Amino acid sequence: MSVLPRAAIIGIGICLPTRILSNQNLEQMVETNDEWITERTGIKERRIAAAEEATVDLAERAARQALKRARVRAEELDLIILATATPDRFVPPAACLVQHRLGAKNAFAFDLNAACSGFLYGLVVGSQFINSRSSRYILVIGAETLSRIVDWSDRNTCVLFGDGAGAAVLGPAKDKEGLLSFYMRSDGSGEDLLQVPAGGSRLPASHQTVAEGLHFIKMKGNEIFKLAVRAMVSSADQALAKAGLTRADIDWVVPHQANLRIIWAMTQRLEVDRSKVVITLDHHGNTSAASIPLALAEGIERGDLKKDQIILLTGFGAGLTWGSAVLRL
Repeated sequence: MSVLPRAAIIGIGICLPTRILSNQNLEQMVETNDEWITERTGIKERRIAAAEEATVDLAERAARQALKRARVRAEELDLIILATATPDRFVPPAACLVQHRLGAKNAFAFDLNAACSGFLYGLVVGSQFINSRSSRYILVIGAETLSRIVDWSDRNTCVLFGDGAGAAVLGPAKDKEGLLSFYMRSDGSGEDLLQVPAGGSRLPASHQTVAEGLHFIKMKGNEIFKLAVRAMVSSADQALAKAGLTRADIDWVVPHQANLRIIWAMTQRLEVDRSKVVITLDHHGNTSAASIPLALAEGIERGDLKKDQIILLTGFGAGLTWGSAVLRL
């Protein structure tokens, strides 16, 4: 009996807007200061898209870099998954616009919205097409322009979010590399903990919804903190068990970059030393679906993440959505 192929990341790319919004800049915009932001979040600065830039622009640039590094032509792609909560428009899907720009004429494409867990969900979904031999090369992108849905007068949320994109090309693993296991979960009962109330079919855009600021992110931070830590620790243990591994086997943790206190609480419970955790939120902020691929790419570029290492990816987001995946580079 033939062994089904395992999906591996064979190329990764990123795109970050050039504009940097520092904590000192925010001090001029809202009642806050660098010490307050740093102490509560670990964030020092974030990237903000230019007025003429949107999610598809960032996604395209990250995708082109990933394809180049993977040595895969756009025409060779079978599927494009764009994980985002901030598409250019509701219709058409942003993934189709990326597909057209890349010239990936043989690929089908769709958007995936799992908020901050989006890239993880996309990675897992994409891997199934390779596992089943129905696809050979798949492009998974996490891209966001969260600055467009941030209330810049709300100091509790505006200090958190940034814009960016990360992309990964998946292909059949050649050796022991690839996605070893995953564990994903959702719970819609927490819908009100992190949301954008208006703009959809439940509460369409109107003068009233705009006036009330209902198109901006609303978050209950304390509740999210507790749930995120528990969920990521639990899913990490489940994913490791499915791979036949233990916490001691982890070489690096690449977590969703939401809040440094969440990350340290989670890794402490996992009994993973802080020196084994990739941190990028200090200069990226929370980029939602883009945060894990951005951190993964930076860890590889810095030379920290190396071939044959065991990498734990873990995240939590609105939905509620969460999960973990275990990779061997």
